[in-house]
Parts: sequence; structure tokens; C-alpha cells
Amino acid sequence: MTLVTVESLDCRYGLLQAVRGVSFEIGQGETVALIGANGAGKTTLMRAVAGAHRPHGGRVVFDGIDITRIPAHRRVALGIALVPEGRRLFPGLTVEENLRVATSRRRGRWNVKSVLEVFPLLQPRRHVAAANLSGGEQQAVAIGRALMTNPRLLLLDEVSLGLAPVVVDAVYRSLTDVIREGATVLLVEQDLTRALKVAGRVICMLEGRVVLEGDAASLDRDRVVRAYFGLKRPA
Repeated sequence: MTLVTVESLDCRYGLLQAVRGVSFEIGQGETVALIGANGAGKTTLMRAVAGAHRPHGGRVVFDGIDITRIPAHRRVALGIALVPEGRRLFPGLTVEENLRVATSRRRGRWNVKSVLEVFPLLQPRRHVAAANLSGGEQQAVAIGRALMTNPRLLLLDEVSLGLAPVVVDAVYRSLTDVIREGATVLLVEQDLTRALKVAGRVICMLEGRVVLEGDAASLDRDRVVRAYFGLKRPA
């Protein structure tokens, strides 16, 4: 079953066109990695799906509903949650308070207890202010906060950005558990190895366009790298 359909999406910042005629679908329970170099349009596309950026053209359909003009807070109520680049936690609130502030009326398995079970690194830090957490702990809280809305679609922007490899490993271990629970995930990730490992399908963007799409397990890595950097095959 198709959960998300993006059709001919165009996104702009003034005269700058960041996303150019992008179309794709995401099935229920699927994990899709959106990859590409800096400036490829990944974050803008993610924000357009979440309702944080109004597209110039095209449309976004969620579970059969055209949500292109629906504001972000109503998309959360429908079951869309965004973990933004930079985490954007409330620095003066504790871990538990940052989680509880996102509690929604949507029913599901995610609550403070289940989030802390999936992110065990947060358990001893639950009463510590977000400002005093490490980068990895903050990222775990940001993902947990999104889960507290019991989303049907989880949007993750740059999970590993600025984190030490050992910390990224810990976050991804927990993320794998979330995916096993049946979550539908659209993941922006610059680390090709991690993206190809965690996702069932990969969409590669270059200069605002989709230049490659396919099953992660069957895509040739060299082909992915060339699409990522916009390189032509040698003659």
C-alpha cells in the first residue's frame, strides 16, 4: 500500500529553485534513504513533505489525502513527524520533558517508557536538561520526541551529522529497532554506507532532481557514487 506520493514537486527560495519536478512514492512500512551532496535539495524536499516549506508547484499526497496546502501542525495530527537537522530541542527542559511536550492524541505504542527502552542511553539522563546532553544523546531525544506523536511517517534529516562514529552506531542500532516495529521512514543521510545498509530503497538527488532510484540491495555502489557526485561514466 502506498502511503506517500510526491508528484512533480517544485520548491523555491525566491528565484532559487531547490527542488525541480521530483516524483516518488513510499509504501507503508518502507524505509527510503534520500541521498545526495550538500545543496542537492534533500532537506527542502523533506521540509515540503512535513509542511515546513510550501512548494511552488506539484503536490504531496498522504494516505490518499492531498496535503500540499495543509499546515504542518495538521500533518502531525495525520501522522507525519519530522526530526529536523540540528535537532531543535528545548535546551532548558529535561530529556523526559522534551519527550512529553510532543505527546499527541494519536494512539500507538510510543510513550516515554517505550522510547527510553529503545534508546537506553537516555534512561540515566532522563532528568538532565537537553543543553547538557552530548550530540548523540540530543539526537536520540529528537528522534524519541518525534516518536511520541506515534507517527505513521517518520522523517529523519541528517541523523549522523556532526556525531562521532561510535555515537552514530548507537543511534542507528536504536533506529533499526524502530524500523523493525514497522515504521515508515524517509531518511536523509550523507553517509552512503549507512544509507545503503538501513534502507530498502535509495533515492539520489543532484541539483534538485532525482538522478537515481532503486533497491538498496541491488544498486551498484559505483553507480550510486557517480550519481551522488554527478560524475559521468568513463568512456
